[in-house]
Amino acid sequence: MKLFDSITIELEQIIFPIVYIIIGFVTYEVLKKLINKVMQKNSKMKNPHVQRANTIRIVILNVVKYSIVVVVLLAILGNFGVNVKSIVAGLGITTAILGLAFQDLAKDLIAGVSIITENQFEVGDIIEYDGFMGEVIFLGLKTTRIKDYRGAVKIVANHKLDTVINYSLNNYLAIIDLGISYDENPDQVAQALEEIRLELNGKVPNATGDIQIWGLDNFENSNMRYRVVVETKSQQHYAAQRFLRSEFKKRLDKRKIKVTCQQIEVANGK
Repeated sequence: MKLFDSITIELEQIIFPIVYIIIGFVTYEVLKKLINKVMQKNSKMKNPHVQRANTIRIVILNVVKYSIVVVVLLAILGNFGVNVKSIVAGLGITTAILGLAFQDLAKDLIAGVSIITENQFEVGDIIEYDGFMGEVIFLGLKTTRIKDYRGAVKIVANHKLDTVINYSLNNYLAIIDLGISYDENPDQVAQALEEIRLELNGKVPNATGDIQIWGLDNFENSNMRYRVVVETKSQQHYAAQRFLRSEFKKRLDKRKIKVTCQQIEVANGK
């Protein structure tokens, strides 16, 4: 009888750990499929950016995976007669010690999750941090990489990104000022600008709206200043401004309307 009980106990110590591992594996796979299905459904409904949705999915799966691993290990140890309660208490102390030792890493991870879930910025956005402006080329849970127009890459720990300017959240205004000679008739100038506006609508690179003529904006020393604007995609206003200056100058010249610049008279006092 004692031999039978001994064999039964030994079988339990062999079989139960295997059963726990199988249960843990199946549980993880089921939850993994469920999480992936939910994330894909939300992606189609809300159309979020792929990078952010994928990162959130990975974070959730990692939390689930390691939680299941810990539970399975504790169950197996309990099966072998180990005092699990003392281990759990020890884990609490160990976690506190590790938390103090790796507090910057913990801050980075928390900040990374916050950046992603709150959609503060993402890959492809133009941001500025500590005077460094560029495109976000990598967004991880620990660090963010920013590349400027010269190709320099700045790697920043996520917990330091507490104050960031995001230039990609809204569209930009491309603004040009045209200096028109005082010899020109304001009514004729206004008519010419409106005609040119209609000719160029839809041709401005990266424009998200129609050209607007804000009209006579100011009287300068040497000319009348007319302002022209158009809304563009983020960070694409420079190209639009160059295009508008060139096209308005050529078309105003064809209409014999004189475009001038500010002139400064320097007298040789004696």
